[in-house]
Amino acid sequence: MVLICPRIQFFEINDQWWFPQYLRQKIQSTLTLLWQFRVPLIQKASPAQLVVSTLYRTLSNNVIDYTYVDFCAGAGGPTPFIEKELNAQLSFRLSSSPTYDIMSNGHTNRSSQQEEAKSSAVKFVLTDLHPHIPDWTVAAKKSENLNFISEPVDASNAPAHLNGQNGKKIFRLYNLAFHHFDDDLGSAILHNTLETAEGFGIFELQERTVSSLITMCFMGLLLFVITPFYFWRSPGHLFFTYIIPIIPFVVVVDGYISSLRTRSPQELQILMKKCGASGDSWTVKSGQEQHTFPIGYMTWFIAVKQ
Repeated sequence: MVLICPRIQFFEINDQWWFPQYLRQKIQSTLTLLWQFRVPLIQKASPAQLVVSTLYRTLSNNVIDYTYVDFCAGAGGPTPFIEKELNAQLSFRLSSSPTYDIMSNGHTNRSSQQEEAKSSAVKFVLTDLHPHIPDWTVAAKKSENLNFISEPVDASNAPAHLNGQNGKKIFRLYNLAFHHFDDDLGSAILHNTLETAEGFGIFELQERTVSSLITMCFMGLLLFVITPFYFWRSPGHLFFTYIIPIIPFVVVVDGYISSLRTRSPQELQILMKKCGASGDSWTVKSGQEQHTFPIGYMTWFIAVKQ
């Protein structure tokens, strides 16, 4: 990864107070779609599925030890899809294990098998400084393993009840979010994370590279192709994509700005060391996963307390 410039703390259009809330909601729904959508041939998996495979591979058998808390959930983002995919993989792993096969052929009844599968599921919690209660309520109704905190949650000062419960450790998720924070706020959030959680993951779909900027342009063009299939019931979405193309414009421009704001794994480690909390007992791993052939990459940074 060759960085094209130092990190720049620009401001994204969709974050501005003057940007209409109506259009902001359209942008958020578009970004959610891009997390879960898979383009045939050029994407082997959706970005949300890549997050799941990265968590599963990095945390291994310990993946079930955590409750996963999204501290910047926005309108829900990819977390409902991550929850669904991760628990589906855990259920499949259980059903294909030799122990489960023995139980299935022995005296254990179907309800006992279902109870074991249910107990192996991991919980996810949506939080944000500006809660999106209607969107979260809809998402939570679709899964008993997804919940939300209705009160505002400051990621730099997490409430005590989010610091672990029911024997589960807390793993914080920052999905396409951490690049929004300047160094002072980012440092404060990492300090609170190291003090109160047992793990965290930062996932970004962009980086400060030429290839990332090209990918953002491609994503904008892609919206002109897929919008009728996913937003055909929304006249406003269609209007602001094809008649006055504000949605693709903001997605591309904010994508460029996000790329220039995104920290490299090395920069995240430096910020982690400078945040004021001890990181001696923490193990850090990072890497890249290709989300769009040939030049689109998801960068990830995962830290776990030993």
